[in-house]
Amino acid sequence: MTLVDRTNTSAKKTTHVLMALVENKPGVLTRVASLFRRRGFNIESLTVGRTDNPDISRMTIVVDANKTNATMVANNLIKLVNVIDVQEVTTEPTVSRDLALIKVRSDAQKLFEINQMVDIYKAKVVDICAESVIIEVTGPEAKIESMVGMLEPYGILEMVRTGLVAMVRGSGYFAGLPPVEDNGNGRGMAIYEA
Repeated sequence: MTLVDRTNTSAKKTTHVLMALVENKPGVLTRVASLFRRRGFNIESLTVGRTDNPDISRMTIVVDANKTNATMVANNLIKLVNVIDVQEVTTEPTVSRDLALIKVRSDAQKLFEINQMVDIYKAKVVDICAESVIIEVTGPEAKIESMVGMLEPYGILEMVRTGLVAMVRGSGYFAGLPPVEDNGNGRGMAIYEA
């Protein structure tokens, strides 16, 4: 089992968040990952999911600005054939969320304390057994990091995180797509022109 040293906080981490719209086709993620590898970009997290249009996926990319130039990442991404649009949203007002599943060592005595912490962080217990409990916590990265720090003394057995997803606040929309229009079918499907 590999241990991670979370105590080294000597350098202040500055992250940049990019959003990219890509065609939902086989091989697109491979091309994006190959670009990152070829250019030596250090990516903190990469989250990909479908949008309301089944032909388009949305990527949220987080880069450490101390190691990778976000503008260079955006400029290289937009050159890829299957990439529709790229925006850096670091300075925009956004709603961003991360999800973590954390398995913590637990017994009957510790369970009460852990449940109190779960309530404070508005998290959920999603699995429980005699030796451990799995907690689901969703929110900004700082909230996830804070909860991880509070759970470490109990003994984190395993943890997985989804990576950041983000959306710009307000009535605007991602510039790569037009707003959803009613095309007469009653389903409010977006109309995309090639």
